Amino acid sequence: MTPLDALLIFVPISFGLKLFGPHTPPFQIALFVTSCLAVLPLAGRMGHATEELAKRLGPNLGGLLNATFGNAAELIITILAMQAAYKTNDPALQRTLLDVVQASITGSILGNILLVLGLAIVVGGWKRETQTFNRTLAGMHASLLILAVAGLMVPALFLHARPDLAHIHGETSNPAVQKLSVGVSVILMGIYLLGLFFSLKTHRSVFTGGEEAEVPHWSFKKAISVLVIATVGVMFMSEFMVHSIEPVTHSLGLSPIFVGFVVVPIIGNAAEHATAVVMAAQNKMDIAIGIAVGSSTQIALFVAPLLVFVSMLFGHHLSLIFTQVELVALVASAAVVGFISQDGETHWLEGAQLLAVYAIIVLAFLLVPPLSGPAPAH
Repeated sequence: MTPLDALLIFVPISFGLKLFGPHTPPFQIALFVTSCLAVLPLAGRMGHATEELAKRLGPNLGGLLNATFGNAAELIITILAMQAAYKTNDPALQRTLLDVVQASITGSILGNILLVLGLAIVVGGWKRETQTFNRTLAGMHASLLILAVAGLMVPALFLHARPDLAHIHGETSNPAVQKLSVGVSVILMGIYLLGLFFSLKTHRSVFTGGEEAEVPHWSFKKAISVLVIATVGVMFMSEFMVHSIEPVTHSLGLSPIFVGFVVVPIIGNAAEHATAVVMAAQNKMDIAIGIAVGSSTQIALFVAPLLVFVSMLFGHHLSLIFTQVELVALVASAAVVGFISQDGETHWLEGAQLLAVYAIIVLAFLLVPPLSGPAPAH
C-alpha cells in the first residue's frame, strides 16, 4: 500500500457524486476534483502492471508495451472528451471539449519537457554540484523531439500562407487542412514506428546500457487483471471528468484551453512524472531524461496523430493547427532540450529555469480567455 493508493478512496466518492449528486455547479466541481484525484492511483496501477508485464515479455515486447501504454490514461481522457464533443448538439460544449483535447497535446509535450524535467533536475541536483548523463542517448531523444515539433508546426504555417482558408480551432471542415493534418499524422506515426524499431531492435544496447533483465514480482494473471481493472476505472473517472468540464470552467471562469493544457496532462501522467523525479533523486538521470523527453516525443509522434485518426472514426476531422503561443512555446522548449543535452551534465539552476518558463506559459494560458468563433487565419 503506497501513499498514492490512499487516493483510491475517491473512486467510490466519485461514483456516489455521479449517481446521487444534483447537477449543480458545486457538486459538478466536486465531481471533477474527485475524479481527477481518482485517476492518479489508477494510472499508477496501470503503469505498475505494464512494467510487470514488460519484465515477463522480454526487452523487445516489453519495451513496445511500455511505449504503447506510456500515455494511456491521458489518451483515454482525450478520446472520451473528443467522443463527447462529437455526440453533443451543443456547439458551445463541443467547442469547449475540442479546446481541451487540442490543448492537451501541447500541454503534455511542454509539461514533460519543462515541468517534469525541470523538477527532476532540481530535485536530483539540489545536493549535487552536477549530474551527468549519456549525451548520445539524450541527443537522440532531443532530435526526435525537434523533428516532431517541426512536423506539428507545418499545418499552422500552411494556414498562415493561405489566409483565405477558414479554420476553427480544434476541428476543420476545409479539405486542404484535413488532408494536410492526415498526411502529417501518417508521417509522424511512421517516424514513431521507426524510432521504436531503432530503440528496441537495431540499437537496443544503446538504450538499455546492457542492464540485466528485472525479475517480475507479480504473476502474469495478476498483472493482466490489475491492468484491465485499472483501465476500466480510468475510463469511468475520465468520463466523469469530461462531463463536468463545462460546468467547472463556466463556474470558475477558467478557459477550457487551460484545463487541457495544465490539468489533463498532469492528471494523466502523474505516476510517470513521479517516477522521473524519483530516478533523478537517485542520480539516474538517463532514465529521468528518457521518461520526460521520451513521453513528450510519444505525445507528438504517436498520441497526436492517433487522435486525428480516431476523430475520423467518429466522422469528424480533428486538425493539428495550434495557436502561435503554443507553437512558439514548443519550438523554444525543444531548443532548450537540445541545448541541455549537448554537454552531458546538468545542475539544479537549469531545472529552476525550466520551471520558470513553464510557470510563465501556464500564467499566459490562465489569463487568456477561451476562443470564441473562428480562429483568425494567422
